[in-house]
Amino acid sequence: MMLGDVGDLFTTLSRPSLRYSTALPSAFAGIQTPMALAGEVGLQLLLCPLSSNIVVRTACCSVGIVLPVYSTFKAIEGGDEREQKRWLLYWAAYGSFSLAEVLTDKLLFWFPAYYYMKFAFLVWLQLPSVEGAKHLYSQYLRPLLLNHQTRLDQIVEFVYGEMTKFVHAHQSEFMLARKVFTGALASARQMLHDSTGTAQSQANRAIEGPNNQTGDSRQEHED
Repeated sequence: MMLGDVGDLFTTLSRPSLRYSTALPSAFAGIQTPMALAGEVGLQLLLCPLSSNIVVRTACCSVGIVLPVYSTFKAIEGGDEREQKRWLLYWAAYGSFSLAEVLTDKLLFWFPAYYYMKFAFLVWLQLPSVEGAKHLYSQYLRPLLLNHQTRLDQIVEFVYGEMTKFVHAHQSEFMLARKVFTGALASARQMLHDSTGTAQSQANRAIEGPNNQTGDSRQEHED
């Protein structure tokens, strides 16, 4: 996707006709729903020139990973094959992009607007109206993988074979690490349970203390 496409995408997203998907009655024309208000504030914060990379990177993580993970879960549980294929294409495109990003991280670091372009690119991949992931897969990723499929199959088979050999050769170490991890997890759970029980006991004593004092005072008064 070129820089012109990024600009066009931001222009499309900023159109008033696309900000709200439903028309409110005239009596509520001046009132914004909480979701619309939150979206408006979030978009202005994201596009603010003074916003830090932390804000933009968080937005990229949310749009690129969190929302797609939940959408993939919905597609799997709902049994919608069309949605499943759509999100498979997205993850194929996202994985390829992440690989390219890792290899060019030192170079991309010097582009001040990189994360804004990344955010726009991730949105472009997911929008059903443009189907960016499908376009990227069919036009670039699929031809590339088909041309090198035989060689890639050999590499994948070799890697899996070496991984299997490594696991079998160090099976005792893996079992020991599993026992240590399980024991540490059990100890942490026990400590958490004990601390919770102690805190609850102290809270009960604090509540019972004033009640006992009040009862004793009433008894002395009656005597």
